[in-house]
Order: sequence, then C-alpha cells, then structure tokens
Amino acid sequence: MTIRSYAGIRKPGLLLVNSDLPVLTVLKPKVTSLSTLKVPGNHVRRVGLVTRFQYSVADRTFASSSVDSSRFKQGTGRLGRKQGGPSSLYSRPSLSEMKNERIANRARVYEFLRGIGIIPDELDGLELPVTAEVMRERVDFLHKLGLTIEDINNYPLILGCSVKKNMIPVLDYLGKLGVRKSTFTEFLRRYPQVLHASVVVDLAPVVKYLQGMDIKPNDIPRVLERYPEVLGFKLEGTMSTSVAYLVGIGVARREIGGVLTRYPEILGMRVGRMIKPFVEYLEGLGIPRLAVARLIEKRPHMLGFGLEERVKPNVESLLEFNVREALLPSVIAQYPEIIGLELKPKLLSQQSLLNSVIDIGPEDFGRVLEKMPQVVSLSNAPLIKHVDFLKICGFSLEQVRTMVVGCPQLLALNLDIMKLNFDYFQMEMKRPLDDLVMFPAFFTYGLESTIKPRHRVVARKGLKCSLAWLLNCTDVKFDERMTYDTIDMEEMETEQSFDMNTLMEPRSDESASDYDEDSEDDYL
Repeated sequence: MTIRSYAGIRKPGLLLVNSDLPVLTVLKPKVTSLSTLKVPGNHVRRVGLVTRFQYSVADRTFASSSVDSSRFKQGTGRLGRKQGGPSSLYSRPSLSEMKNERIANRARVYEFLRGIGIIPDELDGLELPVTAEVMRERVDFLHKLGLTIEDINNYPLILGCSVKKNMIPVLDYLGKLGVRKSTFTEFLRRYPQVLHASVVVDLAPVVKYLQGMDIKPNDIPRVLERYPEVLGFKLEGTMSTSVAYLVGIGVARREIGGVLTRYPEILGMRVGRMIKPFVEYLEGLGIPRLAVARLIEKRPHMLGFGLEERVKPNVESLLEFNVREALLPSVIAQYPEIIGLELKPKLLSQQSLLNSVIDIGPEDFGRVLEKMPQVVSLSNAPLIKHVDFLKICGFSLEQVRTMVVGCPQLLALNLDIMKLNFDYFQMEMKRPLDDLVMFPAFFTYGLESTIKPRHRVVARKGLKCSLAWLLNCTDVKFDERMTYDTIDMEEMETEQSFDMNTLMEPRSDESASDYDEDSEDDYL
C-alpha cells in the first residue's frame, strides 16, 4: 500500500463507498514518514488529509485509531475490551462463580462465629452479613445490650437482624414507650424475636390494643417489661378470647385494665386449656362463679397456678391435714395463694412447729388452717414471739392452745397493738383472763375505734356482758343492742367465720382504680 494509491482522490467521501480500499481489513497499517516520500509539496497537505480521514473512519469502525503508534495501541486496547477478553471490565461472573463466592463468604462468617463460641448450625438459609466484620458489629452490639454468647446460642436467629434496620428502630420505639433500658437485657432474653418485628406493622397495633383494654399509658411499659411475649400475639387471637371469657364469668369490665396490668400473662392463656378448666374446678369445689371472678380481680396471678401439677395436689394435701371438705371453698377464698404454693412441705413444717410450741394435735391443726390458712406462710420466729407474749400475760399452755385454735390470727397480729389491748383489758375493763380465753378475737379489734367507746357505753349503763356480745357485731347492731332492757344471749356469736357472700357483694365505682396502684410485691 502506497500513498500514490490515494493521490487521485479529490473528495474524501468517496472513500466510504470505495470497495477497493482495505480500511476494514487492515489492523496494523504501516505509516511511512512523509519526509521519506518523494511527493511534491502541494500534495503533502492533501496526503495528510487523506491519512487522517482514513483513520477517522477507522476510529468509527473499530472504536479507536490514530496516526501515531501510541494512539493506535490505545485504540486496539479498547478494541480488545469490546471483544470481551477474560480481563474485560464488562465481563460478568457466572452463576457458579457467584454461588462459590457466597459459600466462601458464609464459611468465613461461620468460622468467625465458631471462634467466639457461637454455634451457627441453625443459621443455614438465613440471610447473614457478607463479611465477618459486619457480623462482628452485630455481635458487639448484642453484647452492649447485655446478651451473652449463651443467650445468642439460645436464639441464634437474632444474628439475622440488622443493627440499623432492625435492632435500633425496635429499641428506640420501646424506649419511647417508657420501657427502661435497664430491662432491655432480660426483655431480649425472654423475647428476642421482637428484634425481627416491624414497629409500624407489628408492635404499634399491639400497644394500641392494650390501651384499648383500659391499661393506662403509664402502665404499658410495666406490662411489656413483665410480659414481653405479648408483642408477638395476634390481636384477634388468644388475647381477645381470654379477656372476653373473664368478662363473661363476672370480672367487671372496668377492672380488666388493672387485672391485665398486674398479670398480663392472661393475654397469652388459652381459654379452653387453662382459664376455663381452672374456673370450673374451683366451682366444683363449691366456690360460686362470681366469687371466682372476684378472686381473679384481686389476685389475677392465681390463674397461673398449674391446675394438674399444683392446684389439685394442694387441695388433696389440705384434706390430708384435716381441713374439712365443706370448708375448702372458705380456705381458698381467704388465701388463694395456698393452692399455688409448694404446700405439703409447709404443712408438715408448721404442724410440727405448733406441736412443739403449744402441743397442738392434727385435728386442731386442721381447725387452725380453716380459720387462718395464711398460717402455712408464717415465719417461725414471729410465731414463737406471739406464743411467748401470751404466756407472759399469764395464760397457761393449755389456754394458749385454746386461744390459738379459736383465733389463729393471734399468731400474726402486731405485738405492740396486742400489748395496748391487753393493758386496757386489765387496767380499765378489769375482766378475768378466762374472758380472753373464751373470746381471743378481742385482740383483733381496734382499741380506740371499737373497744374503748363500747366499753364506756356498757359501763355507763351498768350492763354485764361477754366480750363476744360487746364486740362481735357492727356499730349499727351495737347501738340497737343498747336499747334492749335485757341481753339476748341468742344474739351472741362466739366464733368468727369467713363469709363467702362478702366476695359477691356489688362493688363501688371507686374500687376500680385501687388495683392499679397496688404494689406488685403483694401478688407474688
């Protein structure tokens, strides 16, 4: 190829249609320096024009070219990438290469987890960070929340939660509700699944439902801290049916908020499996359904007593320790916790203690349980102090036993109040000790509110009456008695007993708020 083959071209455009020109086939054209060609000067400019034009066309065809060698190499480089060599920037990894890379990344993440003691077996199929560094950030964040490696192993799926997308939004929401940061560790240990939840879709509707159940906004954090699992319940599932059942048996609708605040676990109880069988069993013992409802209002945690593993065995133990079957409803109504305790060891211990201190027998121990079932929870030292006080007052061992069997509350009263009552009995009333043996409940009455004013009225009238006739009645009944010319001995009630009907009396409106303010410790 020589320059002369182009010398006759006047219009460069003819080059585009000239099939004889080897532009598309020449990859490495040799360009000879113009200084070596013997071409007239007036042709130099024209030759240069043709040469540049030729390569400009080639540039459009091959994506690059130039007159000098360095530009040509650059053009051929672009040409090579266009053709898709193995080192091409436009190349894409194959599916197998991508799969192998993912497997290698996961292997490195698993190796990191095993290195710090986390067992990743349950993570297969879960979307995890690509690098071990990102996984380390998640683990470190969980550590800052107080979770240990053991906690993570208990629920390894928590490692699938992104710190920014999952953990921080959920924890921020809980914090805004009032859940204390100091409780986050235990909160997440009990219900780590909360970190998978959507604040808008999952959490906020549950909180709104709780508020609709008359749980006060300030009590919502308390409910969540006590029972975080509630955040995972369906609104129209167990929660709504359990509440509906309680209202159906007589739990006052206005009390539901207080009941759920103190024992939110009710929201997770299935009616057919837990609540209904429990209620029906108590009814079968002789406690009216409405009385059961009142007990639940006062002690909602009693629904958590296991029926088969705890309640029924405890009832059998009470019968074994000489509690009469007819009085079982009274015993349970007075002290519902007695069917939820690990009872038999306590019964054995208290019976042995009372036998050693006041020589009480099995039958008398049964009477004590019937009148004050709380005796099973009394500590040894206070009980002994009360017995010693009665002995110091001058009562014999036999008298003390009679008094305790007649009024077991003597073992739990405030000793200072007992001393004041006894001093007034001796100094002002000047009655014999046998009167107290006959009516030991004297110590349970208020000195200023009841004993003193009634004694003064009787003394002024010059009446002689028993302590039972004097004290064991309402103020209205006492005023009525003071109009009598004679004392009607048939009206005397020598023994106090629990009245089940008091549980079923209509409630005042003011009672609804009382339960919300009670200390949680009172119900444990």
